[in-house]
Amino acid sequence: MDGSDAGAILLYDKPAGVTSHDVVAEIRRERDCKAGHAGTLDPFATGLLLILLGRATRLQRFLVGLPKTYLATARLGWRSSTGDRDGELIESGEIPTSLELPTGTVRQRLPMTSAVRVGGERLYKKAHRGEVIQTPLRDVEVHRAELLSAADGFAHYEIKCSAGTYVRTLVETLGDAYCSDLRRSAVGPFAVEDAGALLAVDRVAAVVPAVAEALR
Repeated sequence: MDGSDAGAILLYDKPAGVTSHDVVAEIRRERDCKAGHAGTLDPFATGLLLILLGRATRLQRFLVGLPKTYLATARLGWRSSTGDRDGELIESGEIPTSLELPTGTVRQRLPMTSAVRVGGERLYKKAHRGEVIQTPLRDVEVHRAELLSAADGFAHYEIKCSAGTYVRTLVETLGDAYCSDLRRSAVGPFAVEDAGALLAVDRVAAVVPAVAEALR
């Protein structure tokens, strides 16, 4: 089990079209060990997942709150029923006059496609039945939202934000726009460029103070 029985964290680059749960289930079967993750990605999104193996699953609560960095693409002049490319798309032709995304403390309403539980049930399950409710509001922190480029009806951003931030909801603040592509490039000190690395718990503790404190 490559040391995963003693506890390790696998840096995994998730492809589009699969859920984070699917990834964990596949790795659990392949490695024949307990597995979990420290922060989900939407099916359409790609990028870094922290896969917790063996005893490292006990550290989930110390890792799930790490800040996230994303590369996001906004398609301008269009709207989506889900805020991303998987929803019903409608072309409005109205290009937002400002391409600046909000930073600092931002209040977001949870999307109906969220995995957050409301009334004991995950929101996306309600959405699949066609049920629509007034979802809760939540404050998140957007540390940086840099516009990298904009051309041909698309705007590209690098966004660093707190855990629990919905980037597609952030993109919708532009007006007629939705998040057409989303890639998580980093989770705390861990980068997607290092995907494939299997980190022992002591290596993680060296760069994540909360983990070091938990192991004392």
